[in-house]
Amino acid sequence: MAVTAAMVKELRELTGLGMMDCKKALTESDGDMNAAVETLRRNSAVKAAKKADRTASQGLLGVRVADDGSYAIVVEVNIETDFAERDASFAAFVKRVRDVAFEKRTNDVAALLAGGLDAEREALVQSIGENVSVRRIALLEAPGGKVASYLHADNRKASLVAVVGGDDELGRDLAMHVTASKPLVVTGADVAPDVVEKEREIYTAQAQDSGKPADIIAKMVEGRVRKFLAEVSLLEQPFVKDPNLRVSQLLSQKKARCTGFVRYEVGEGIDKVETDFAAEVAAQVRGKG
Repeated sequence: MAVTAAMVKELRELTGLGMMDCKKALTESDGDMNAAVETLRRNSAVKAAKKADRTASQGLLGVRVADDGSYAIVVEVNIETDFAERDASFAAFVKRVRDVAFEKRTNDVAALLAGGLDAEREALVQSIGENVSVRRIALLEAPGGKVASYLHADNRKASLVAVVGGDDELGRDLAMHVTASKPLVVTGADVAPDVVEKEREIYTAQAQDSGKPADIIAKMVEGRVRKFLAEVSLLEQPFVKDPNLRVSQLLSQKKARCTGFVRYEVGEGIDKVETDFAAEVAAQVRGKG
């Protein structure tokens, strides 16, 4: 059966895949549309699997807050290049992941993908030609309060903050502050003991080179530990909109308290593989020779 342009167009609309892939599948299936769809689904899975080991460190965040502020979701979906992250179909997939996670009120990536999103992800990999990964999802709840959010204009940095008391403006300001100032915990007491001990070891090693007496070194180390805890604690940080005011003082003025927060930035913590393009081309030339 002759494969027509109309048939190729129909198959593209059904699958969202490339014209040449659709034409090839129709030719192999002798114009049988259903068989062509199955062929493309199989090929899409194979191609997606081949791309799965490629580092995806670019991407976008999606944020959604419940109308009553009782909970909120932030998701990170990664792709290989910043060029591909601007693709409309990729942005639509990020929104889709966000909305499904929000409706299911879950942060379980594996369960979410198993529920049908992985097939959509594989189709997107086939369509765009880059690895796509749903990296992580955070769910933040605010019993007795509200969750506020801030999503930076580039959709690559975002924060959720749970606040009891205060008003909506305070919530937005705190979420903006967390995004900009990168605290690790609400208070210094929340820092894991092993993290504090590691910092103490580093400061001790540094101070010992000063040649000062042991009692002076001990005081220097504890002073640096206190400074570290203040720098990573939300409540002790200078408020980003008024550096003369600590966040704890701002909350006190508003008769409010922060019960938790989440901060995401696209690609943080991912080991990026640096490719020497010239060396790669040279290697290919040598291989052909």
